[in-house]
Amino acid sequence: MDTADDAGVYRLGEDTALVQTIDVITPIVDDPADFGYIAAVNALSDIYAMGGTPLTALTFLAFAPCDLPLEAASLILHGAGLALDEHRCALLGGHTVEDSEIKFGLTVTGTVHPDKVITNSGARAGDLLYLTKPLGTGIASTALKGEMIPPALEEEYVGWMKRSNGPAAAVMMKTGVPAATDITGFGLLGHLWEMCSGAGLGAEINIYDIPLMEGVLDMVMVGMVPEGAYRNRDHLKGKVLGSSVPDARLWPLYDPQTSGGLLIAVPPGRADILVSSLASMDVPAHRIGMFRSQPGIEFVTGLD
Repeated sequence: MDTADDAGVYRLGEDTALVQTIDVITPIVDDPADFGYIAAVNALSDIYAMGGTPLTALTFLAFAPCDLPLEAASLILHGAGLALDEHRCALLGGHTVEDSEIKFGLTVTGTVHPDKVITNSGARAGDLLYLTKPLGTGIASTALKGEMIPPALEEEYVGWMKRSNGPAAAVMMKTGVPAATDITGFGLLGHLWEMCSGAGLGAEINIYDIPLMEGVLDMVMVGMVPEGAYRNRDHLKGKVLGSSVPDARLWPLYDPQTSGGLLIAVPPGRADILVSSLASMDVPAHRIGMFRSQPGIEFVTGLD
């Protein structure tokens, strides 16, 4: 817990450990089946980020029967079940409660070899940083709720949230990367700071190498910045070093993501193998920065 890793690991024996997580979200899309599917993929991602293989899941659904028809509640569960089936993760059951706000999530249990756990704190100075999905889901969701989202952005952000991190995790395991995390509620900079803090390092990133979903900056310019982005920015005061980067370009880096990509640390000598292997699995690999011994996160205009 000291390094805020994505999931907990419990050793069962010399060759097997349990890896467990729980994640609950509120609706971020209009379609209830898509919401359930995304919530499941989002929870599974914590297992993948640790190098684990999902085995079983339990669901949790909170809703008010007067506000959410039972048919819609069933569609949420159906969407989650579909995602779990596709990931060969058995649904064992679940629990529902009555609540004025819709919430849905899952606990997921997987397995991992105790010697092959990928933590968020194992990076070394000089390791390169790669990101596997573009940013912008929180901003896009805010625009959707404000009925201002362009159709193209809505289609893109739903598609990325439904996209599994499983293939990228398989590549990580084969490549032998020292550290990784998935980008969720604390935003890119928040989760990067956790990696830096856990390893006793800093990082430099090229903000213009960080991929954004098409139209996200336009939404920032009209004020579609979620409250969570402001909290993330305030939490990181003094940790992100000053720069002349425009605020509009910074907000996506604080944006709380749902079912975001993996942020992967890899030694330079293994980077080409990682990138080519990810490409063979149709997974993007955007090099956005590198770890360094000096503390803090600093923006640079280019990378060696």
